[in-house]
Amino acid sequence: METTAQNRSHGGVQSVHTHASAETGTEMTFSVFVPDHAPGAKLPVLWYLSGLTCTHANVTEKGEYRAACAEQGIIFVAPDTSPRGDDVPDDEAYDFGKGAGFYVDATEQPWAQHYRMRSYLETELPAVIAHFPADMDRQSITGHSMGGHGALTMALRDPARFRSVSAFAPIVAPLQCPWGDKALTRYIGADRAKWREYDAVALIEDGARVPELLIDQGTADNFLIEQLKPELLRQACKDAGIAADIRMQEGYDHSYYFISTFMADHVAWHAERLKA
Repeated sequence: METTAQNRSHGGVQSVHTHASAETGTEMTFSVFVPDHAPGAKLPVLWYLSGLTCTHANVTEKGEYRAACAEQGIIFVAPDTSPRGDDVPDDEAYDFGKGAGFYVDATEQPWAQHYRMRSYLETELPAVIAHFPADMDRQSITGHSMGGHGALTMALRDPARFRSVSAFAPIVAPLQCPWGDKALTRYIGADRAKWREYDAVALIEDGARVPELLIDQGTADNFLIEQLKPELLRQACKDAGIAADIRMQEGYDHSYYFISTFMADHVAWHAERLKA
């Protein structure tokens, strides 16, 4: 692991790191904010998964999480959204290829070799983060848009790992929106039954459970009706008995102006559930 940037901020250290990933076969980049802490102390971890077209840098530069994480004593980890490099296949569209890994393990060619973001986040990167002063028995996860999809599906597949899950404007049902249909067809193949493990609504319908969810969604989000469809998640949670606080935030769009406005709320919500 190589440290490429390190800055003091809000009573902690914000750093950026690269490492060679066996899962993706590429160099991967991630950022970590570590609040000041007593020597030998271990801090809980909040993972943040970013959306389409993003890297680790978007939330690191615009997410406004450091003050809240310093106050709550939480490490904030922001990985990339997909593999990078000259040898990694790509697509001209913004919603597929580099920057659009959808947090899946691709099975279709030419994507299968490098697009293994699920395994990277489920097994490889946590082993790296464990070298920080991180209490890996206390983890939570959040994300935005495509990253909200990633956060919800990861938590639903592995509820024992995460104490809590939230999301900002998540893609909740990839089987029922154009973004998901395009990405999962090309990454996973035509068999839609294989997509269900990458769809939060489908996972809940199939029996996956978490105790509760926190979702913030802007009413002025231009992707709300066609792509995001929070009402599908609301109904699935109601049917399953999952406590879902889905907050429709009047006038907010899909941008980091929206995310940064409610970031401290999410950090505090997770902090309550990350207490020892």
